[in-house]
Amino acid sequence: MKIVIDYDLCESNAVCMGIAPEVFDVRDDDLLYLLDENPGDDLRPKVEEAARRCPKQAILIQD
Repeated sequence: MKIVIDYDLCESNAVCMGIAPEVFDVRDDDLLYLLDENPGDDLRPKVEEAARRCPKQAILIQD
């Protein structure tokens, strides 16, 4: 799985970080950082939930 962030849509509201902090991080500069572009399948449920719950639908998962 590969995660792609549409940074034009992302508002860095940290919903994804709350769900999968191993993968997403919003830092003090209020920007989203992708910590692991290709997380293992063990993190798939968290990443899928983060993508579903993203208010701007800025997280895309490619297989």
